[in-house]
Amino acid sequence: MKLGEIYNFFVKEGISSDPRSKKTIQERLKKHKNDFNRLNKDDKKEFDLEALKNPYADTRILYGEPEREIETILIGIDIDVPEILLADRLSSAGKKIDLIISHHPRGVALAGFYDVMRMQADLLSKLGMNIEIASEFLNQRIEEVERNVSASNHNRPVDAARMLDIAFMCAHTVADNHVNRYLNEYIQRKKPKTLKDLVKILKQIPEYRIATKDKAGPKIILGKPEDKVGKISLEMTGGTEGSKEIFGRLSQLGVNTIVAMHLSEEHFKRIKPEHINVVIAGHIASDTVGLNLLLDKLEKKDKFEIISCSGFRRLTR
Repeated sequence: MKLGEIYNFFVKEGISSDPRSKKTIQERLKKHKNDFNRLNKDDKKEFDLEALKNPYADTRILYGEPEREIETILIGIDIDVPEILLADRLSSAGKKIDLIISHHPRGVALAGFYDVMRMQADLLSKLGMNIEIASEFLNQRIEEVERNVSASNHNRPVDAARMLDIAFMCAHTVADNHVNRYLNEYIQRKKPKTLKDLVKILKQIPEYRIATKDKAGPKIILGKPEDKVGKISLEMTGGTEGSKEIFGRLSQLGVNTIVAMHLSEEHFKRIKPEHINVVIAGHIASDTVGLNLLLDKLEKKDKFEIISCSGFRRLTR
């Protein structure tokens, strides 16, 4: 399978697992096209053309020709220069690495990943929040994230991959959409009544069971084990943490429990007064679930040798 085919497949499957409607996604792509068409000739040269067909700014081919044939893939949660040197070392030792995949965005995908956060407004609207109000809350947070990532040395690992001539890509929201759908269906099917029940069923999922042994598994950080789960807000996709100001609104909408990958200390302090339960599923474990589900689909299309690194563990279903 070729690099470009893998990339296009990931985007297609990301869309198929997206919690938003297909209509909403198409409207987003149409907006990108309209924005592009309104630009003058010089500004069009600066436009990210991938945004015309890929709704996920955090999923990109970072280095390598789309026609490259791929057989062996090194994949990890975070790929930086050390992992790229590891790929080169493995190749030198006889295990040729054709492609490196990072879950978390790098290069241009890191510089622009804040754009995917806009999907959070659509997810909040599903909980009953007015989408205009949700967007207003999110805009400030998106601008904050944009400022934060602007200081990063985005292309450091990309340059290393280029110098060693190893294909490099990242697959973020396309994988997170998979864990979001999987957990949503899983929790609905299991119907946990208490927070203790919720944590118990999460630990039955292999990736979370392994993470628990590594002291990084699901845990209750707000609420008591016997507290009722009630209405859940599942926060597994959408780039990164949303607005801190949103928690009061969630409480008003009747949300009893948030299930998230992670929660910053600042967000924790904001949510505590709202009397909402919070269960942290585990960041790396949740990322691993999403990647494994995506790779299961990929390996039905073609055979690959997949080598795990940087926190990722390949498990099949």
